[in-house]
Amino acid sequence: MNTIDGPEALKKLSLKELTILAGELRETIIATCATNGGHLAPSLGVVELTIALHRVFNSPKDKIVWDVGHQAYAHKLLTGRREAFKTLRTLGGISGFPKRAESPHDAFDVGHSSTSISAALGMALARDLKQEHNKVLAVIGDGSMTGGLAYEGLNHAGHLNKDLVVILNDNEMSISENVGALSSFLSRTITNEFVHKIKKDVEGFLENLDGLGRGVLQVAKRAEESLKGLFTPGMLFEAFGFEYVGPIDGHNVELLMETLENVKRFDDAVLIHVLTKKGKGYAPAEANPSLFHGVGPFDVATGKVLKGKGGAASYTYIFGEAMKKIAEDNDKVVAITAAMPDGTGLSGFAAKYPERFFDVGIAEQHGVTFAAGLASQGFKPVFAVYSSFLQRAYDQVFHDVCLQNLPVVFAIDRAGVVGSDGPTHHGVFDLSYLRHLPAMTLMAPKDENELQHMLQTAINHDGPAAVRYPRGNGYGVAIDQICKDIPIGKAELLRDGIDGAVLAVGTMVYPALEAAEALAGEGLNLAVINMRFIKPLDKEMILSMAEKTGRLFTIEENVLQGGFGTAVLELLEGEGLDNVAVTRFGFPDCFIEQGEQPELRARYGLDASGIAARIRAALH
Repeated sequence: MNTIDGPEALKKLSLKELTILAGELRETIIATCATNGGHLAPSLGVVELTIALHRVFNSPKDKIVWDVGHQAYAHKLLTGRREAFKTLRTLGGISGFPKRAESPHDAFDVGHSSTSISAALGMALARDLKQEHNKVLAVIGDGSMTGGLAYEGLNHAGHLNKDLVVILNDNEMSISENVGALSSFLSRTITNEFVHKIKKDVEGFLENLDGLGRGVLQVAKRAEESLKGLFTPGMLFEAFGFEYVGPIDGHNVELLMETLENVKRFDDAVLIHVLTKKGKGYAPAEANPSLFHGVGPFDVATGKVLKGKGGAASYTYIFGEAMKKIAEDNDKVVAITAAMPDGTGLSGFAAKYPERFFDVGIAEQHGVTFAAGLASQGFKPVFAVYSSFLQRAYDQVFHDVCLQNLPVVFAIDRAGVVGSDGPTHHGVFDLSYLRHLPAMTLMAPKDENELQHMLQTAINHDGPAAVRYPRGNGYGVAIDQICKDIPIGKAELLRDGIDGAVLAVGTMVYPALEAAEALAGEGLNLAVINMRFIKPLDKEMILSMAEKTGRLFTIEENVLQGGFGTAVLELLEGEGLDNVAVTRFGFPDCFIEQGEQPELRARYGLDASGIAARIRAALH
């Protein structure tokens, strides 16, 4: 592997050397993920496929679009980033996802699912408009095929029937040895250049005949589809207008290269169905692909995941426990997730209340409208979703929930910066894109105990409500045994003062308190308020503090544009209080880079020392 500085080097290797290379790629990926964490199992599953793609095609002239990008580590190693790979997912290092700014071999920035076919079709059309002659390929996993966008792309691509290759990486379906051998034979036959040409010529001849010829063509097509249908799921993709090839063994480099070489000569839309094993080559990942899908640092020898710092329970865990507790007393509570039962903490709820748990797949838009339908019939649906993924369903939140004032609860996990997954996954926009929606109640807890009370409040509220909370561990505070309602729109004064008032939201409350205590030693006496509600604001608290101190500091783990601080400015402007000085803390108008949460908060002045420094400068 040390001699591979670009895909062109693969074209000189023998089949035996390519097999050895696959093993070396896996060793490097495992070693790096063991240190940095990352999407291990998906990347291990497509090593041979990645080698075959770069051996047969000519990247970056030929465009390879990876869906989501969880599986792109081998691609990065083979495209000139071997030396930089040890910096994967670290501050200032290479991204865990394909990134156009990082390499010309990364054809499209990704990070969320189901986008590859649409993007690749756009590239294929652009190629034809420019009268160029390159191949465009989309590599999409079976999980991403639960997203509606994938089918929208398939439908359009099949209709246009342009020169486009879609590779379905299927690591869920099992196929017997005999059926596998037969499907391999069928795929080799179908993709044979001579057979493909004859088939097209005959189809053209029959279509040009009268009705009898077209009738013969329809009979022939049905016969071919029946044969395929006996052994493959190809009829679905044929219905979309694609030539279907597969299923084929995704770990057989020779067969992959032969199939890709044959398909390379096609000039219409083709879908290659490839069967792979998630976590291939690393026993712990093969045995538990869900755990190793996106994993933190682990011990390579045992596969044991290394514990993070701190022993406090995570916000996600507390949310899951609160859901079970609340559902025990309220049989109208149902839980919804978009293919993230473990990630959102709902696995325990699913086990205890299977009839009230719904996993809709990677389909956030459907999940929101599905929840609205439940709410319209008297249920209390809680949609647990990552902040960055809820962005995909903005219109449904507006049109199907808020416009009808339906009591859907959005449990927004991973709010704020999330760490090494970077800008595609940071949840720093939700306050802005939810705050302006009429009927929405929006809140954020200062700690894990307040989270369960806010969840109870949201469920008991007669209208749309959202509770946003961060990734990672809580503070280890005592957890009340009984969940109780919090008065809607009421803040909590934690520390009084006369030199200024710090209005803090969610994760920023405790750093604000720490900063205020530090500044107290310097003679600055600051009030600190846990705002709790971003909408509705505690108007009485804010105005009284403005009158008392004349100086407000708003702190949020969200972008400044349209966020909590903006809401405070709007309130003061509406009250004619233009003389109150306001300093807003938050993220600037940019996409936040990857890095550990404490690193990023410190970089943008959202830790205790950064908050203290800026308040000190403002007051002096």
